[in-house]
Amino acid sequence: MIRLGYQIPYFSYEGVDRADLFENIAAQATTAETSGFDTVLVMDHFYQLPMIGRPDDWMLECYALLSALAARTSTIRLSSLVSGNTYRNPAMLAKIVTTLDIISKGRAICGIGCGWFEHEHNSLGFEFGTFSQRFEKLEEALRIITAMFRDERPSLDGDYYTVHGAINQPAPVQSGGVPILIGGSGEKKTLRMVAQYAQESNLTCSPAEIPRKMEALEAHCAALGRDRCEIEVSWLGSLLLAPDADAAAVLRDEFFMRRGVDWHTLDDDSRAGLSVRMLIGDPESVAEQVQTKLIDRGIDGLTLNMIANGHDLDILALAGETLAPLMN
Repeated sequence: MIRLGYQIPYFSYEGVDRADLFENIAAQATTAETSGFDTVLVMDHFYQLPMIGRPDDWMLECYALLSALAARTSTIRLSSLVSGNTYRNPAMLAKIVTTLDIISKGRAICGIGCGWFEHEHNSLGFEFGTFSQRFEKLEEALRIITAMFRDERPSLDGDYYTVHGAINQPAPVQSGGVPILIGGSGEKKTLRMVAQYAQESNLTCSPAEIPRKMEALEAHCAALGRDRCEIEVSWLGSLLLAPDADAAAVLRDEFFMRRGVDWHTLDDDSRAGLSVRMLIGDPESVAEQVQTKLIDRGIDGLTLNMIANGHDLDILALAGETLAPLMN
């Protein structure tokens, strides 16, 4: 599963027009592949997220993009991080991800979550529902998707989804089906579903919370009679990397200023809150942060986005070359 993943969540690159956009993204994927990353991931959203940009910043549909990247790469694994369950019928999603697995010759991961971006749902007409309903829908979806990945023909007459002998041919290339990655850090619902259905958990929490999340996952596995060692745990964060400390500080300041925040006017608590899921610095500093904040707390894998400068292929390569030795 994921040891070092590169997430591409942002597509509004200065000086890159629509006709050249895919070539730029494909170049990021191939650079990631050759510099030590083992997985490329993209968000499953139709509007840009508020913490990253404006709603009308460019956003590409994730599975069309992943399938195109599968044809441009040869070894790197491919996944959404993560599919919003509310956006697609689960039997259709199983077919889409299986098709990605076929195109990539067995490199697909099925990242999935319950969905959370209410504005996007309301604007585009996707039913949002309550918090509990979204988790109930996700559980029904996982029952269908996991069975279809195993080349079974599931039937379910659920509260939200109905299938009757659902066929998924051709079956995935990967023996046992496409692995399931569930995103999120909820200790009662999300991590229980990880324990029951998934091969990987992707945490979206502060590094300090990782040990508690691990304990919660361990408890769910014990209750279900599953070996916790069967599940890999990765962490999602942002990387602001520059060749030296001074350049990293400038990159940080510019990143926050573009989002209306002056780093130098913030107090220490505000700075800590804004950067809690960020790794910021030069290669030596970032490597130390990964070791002490993540690896030493038990993380198996690391997925990073580089919103500020990931489209700079030299910086992307530097990130892979810096971190891959730590994660192998």
